[in-house]
Amino acid sequence: MIPPSTRRIVAAGTIGNVLEWYDFAIYGYFAATIGRTFFPAEDPVAQVLAAFGIFAVGYLMRPLGGIVVGHIADRFGRRAALTFSVMAMAVPTFLVGVLPGYEVLGVAAPVVLTLLRVIQGLSVGGEATTAFVFLVERAGPGRRGAIGALASCGANLGMLSGSAAGALLATAMPASMLDAWGWRLPFVLGLLVGVAGYFLRRHIAEAPRTAATGRHRLPLVETLREHWLLVLRLAGLASFNAIGFYLVFLYAVSWLQTVDGVAPARALGFNTASMLLLLPLMFAMGWLSDRIGRKRLLLAATALGFVGALPLFWLMHHPHPAMILLGEAGFVLILATVLGIMPATMVEATPHGVRCTAISLGYNIAFGIMGGLTPLAAAWLIDRTTMDLSPAYMMMVAAAISFASILTFRESYRDA
Repeated sequence: MIPPSTRRIVAAGTIGNVLEWYDFAIYGYFAATIGRTFFPAEDPVAQVLAAFGIFAVGYLMRPLGGIVVGHIADRFGRRAALTFSVMAMAVPTFLVGVLPGYEVLGVAAPVVLTLLRVIQGLSVGGEATTAFVFLVERAGPGRRGAIGALASCGANLGMLSGSAAGALLATAMPASMLDAWGWRLPFVLGLLVGVAGYFLRRHIAEAPRTAATGRHRLPLVETLREHWLLVLRLAGLASFNAIGFYLVFLYAVSWLQTVDGVAPARALGFNTASMLLLLPLMFAMGWLSDRIGRKRLLLAATALGFVGALPLFWLMHHPHPAMILLGEAGFVLILATVLGIMPATMVEATPHGVRCTAISLGYNIAFGIMGGLTPLAAAWLIDRTTMDLSPAYMMMVAAAISFASILTFRESYRDA
């Protein structure tokens, strides 16, 4: 039984990730409608591209956001950083929902939308890493893997919530009403999650400050001068997760439709089932790493990712639904292992005084840049090679990078 105080800390740590990926899901779900609302009506394709382009701008801000929020966390405490990041995500999400469209504001509409996505990108860049640093630091020996895995679970819960909200509205509302104003409701409701997160985080007790936390040198300067190699190792560790996650849970939905001819609703159904399976597996792997160690599980998962990428993609490239599900389930097991164990591993490997800054840099190099470009790179690779299974080679390269990086980390699950 988890004590109420621990449940409150877990809720405070994960709610920002829930909001972040909730916004990610609803923006993607309503991208075409957002394009029609905020951009001129001459070219529907250009509208969608513009909407996703603005989404990408926010994503490219993640490394800078990691530096900003990481600096706040390392200099002023985890609570201050988490309170800032959740509101910097919630308020722009709400404002997207109430922002007048192109017909009212003209060219100012896409400009303001871009600014809101930039602010969200800054928040996202530091939210995920600061949240799992906060949770792992509070967990204590013997529980860091399991509690850290809950931070990763928050992202998947947010994506599922956003997808469910979009699907529910699309089912309950006529298309004309949804297009006119119904799409705004999930964005407006996001403010409620943000306000709940603010009060949860505002009233949590700050962990005791250490001597390292009070040093005068800027965390970013110290990180780049003394811990740049650690940042690269952290980025290497996160590479397999970044590329694998975006391939399996984002790009694969389109890949199944274009390559295998799977109906959109069925492709989304496969993806939803995979993400539901991912949640308990991540927690289970984090818990297991507290018992038998993190390094051996990470090495095993990335090795399996290397040798299993082609066979699992081959299973997914099959007309029978059971084979597709089997291929996706294999990837879920592999990715859940690394996603569940990675937060505790990163925190245990990083000095306290620069922990949030260093982890944010490494994590966002992998997820914000490598992961963000993965769907585009996969589509380009299939087009250039005319090989439907070519994305598997991207996963193999990422697995090799992460395997080599993991070898440089010591086993730390028994650290006090």
